This record gives sequence, C-alpha cells and structure tokens, in this order.
Amino acid sequence: MKQIDSPKNDTIKEIIKLKQTKYQNRQQQYLLEGRHEISEAIQSKAPIQQLLVTETQILPYLKYAADFELIQISAQVSQHLSATKTNQGVFAVMQITDTALPKQLSGAWLLLDDLQDPGNVGTMVRTADAAGFAGVILGEKTVSIYNDKVLRAMQGSQFHLPIYKGNLTEAVAQCQQQGLSVFGTALDPQAKNYQTVTPLKDFGLVIGNEGNGVRPEILAQTDENLYIPILGKAESLNAGVAAGILMFYLHQ
Repeated sequence: MKQIDSPKNDTIKEIIKLKQTKYQNRQQQYLLEGRHEISEAIQSKAPIQQLLVTETQILPYLKYAADFELIQISAQVSQHLSATKTNQGVFAVMQITDTALPKQLSGAWLLLDDLQDPGNVGTMVRTADAAGFAGVILGEKTVSIYNDKVLRAMQGSQFHLPIYKGNLTEAVAQCQQQGLSVFGTALDPQAKNYQTVTPLKDFGLVIGNEGNGVRPEILAQTDENLYIPILGKAESLNAGVAAGILMFYLHQ
C-alpha cells in the first residue's frame, strides 16, 4: 500500500487539481470527500479510482485494497485535500461517467434551469432522491454536480438516481412526446396554485434560477406553470424549499 506524507507529492498535486472544473473535464475525474459519501459510493459500486485515507481512519477500508488503489495519507495531506476546515480523513478519486439522456423517460423527473447556488442544487438532488424521483436533468448553465459544495449537499444521493446534463428545451420536448406532463414554476396570472393539480406518477418539474426563475422560452413550452401561495410577509421562498414542497406534493 502506498503511503504519502507530503502535500507536495506529485500525486497529491494532481488530485488537488480535480477540485477545478477544467481538470475534472480534462481527466474525467472528481474528488469526493467524507465517510458517508464514500460509503454510499462503495455500496453503489460507483467507479472509484483511488481511495485516500489517514492512518487513524484506514482500518475499515483495508478490505477494499483489492478493488481500487488504497493510499494512506498523513493528516497534513488530508487537510490539504479537504474543502472544509475540519475533515474526516477519507477521500476518493472518482471517475466521471456521463451518459446521454435515456431514449425513453418514465417516472418523475426534476429539471434544473440555470441554478447557480451549489447548496440549492445539492439539496434538490437529495430531495428528489427522498421523494422517489426517477432522475434529475441539469440545464447547460446549472452549476456542476462535481462542485465540492454540491457534493456535500447531495450526501451521496447522486449514487441513488441518475443525473444528466443537457439542453432543457429538448428535455422538455422529449418528456411531452413520451406522455409526461411538464410543470414549470412561475409567479404570473396564468400560473396555477400547485394544490389544484392532481399528483402524478410520470411528469417533469422545472425549477428555475434563484433570481430570475425559469426562462420564458421554457415556461412557454410547459403544460402548466405552478406557484406556491405565500401566506406570510416573505417575498418569496428559497428555490430548494419550493422544489421540495412541489416534489413531495406532485409525486404520487
């Protein structure tokens, strides 16, 4: 088993680069951190390339030494790799396995249009997982799921349901062609109170940008656009909270 004690080690230098989108795209790899997240990856048989663990944490992972490269690292290296002030000393280099959107869609799908807040995106993916959704489709301008804050917020849910990136206009059209109703979210006179909609098994739900909402061209495509009544004095709901309310209400 390899042991690395210095943050200046060439292997560690290359792994740290995987925090950046351009290197993730170039290497088709990303860095995952945390015991729970990596446990979910192992249980889901996700493609782990390397597992890096501190001496105090390594015992439970020794049994995986035959499955992927296991590297023991120092506490100094662990702190260097971590995206947080305190860390659990467990990291994995994961292979990116992007795939095309399935030709046939069924079930409930969450479509994210230009979402920029990593915490919101990770929370929505985790909520879609909890609500029994079939998958998530990210619009081209939505923040990457390999962003470290998105990864922390997802808490391993990316290993439970498929996540695709693509053209949302085309994704909405595909849903409709295959018999899935598509709901947008909007605050306009034409939008319907979400509570007037009958829950469904097969549908698409589009959540828009935190500040600007769903793009007008997408709203023009959807079958119906929904709103959540505000009963108090708050101007609006957080996008992640709104998505959670709608996902659990709409999905039969």
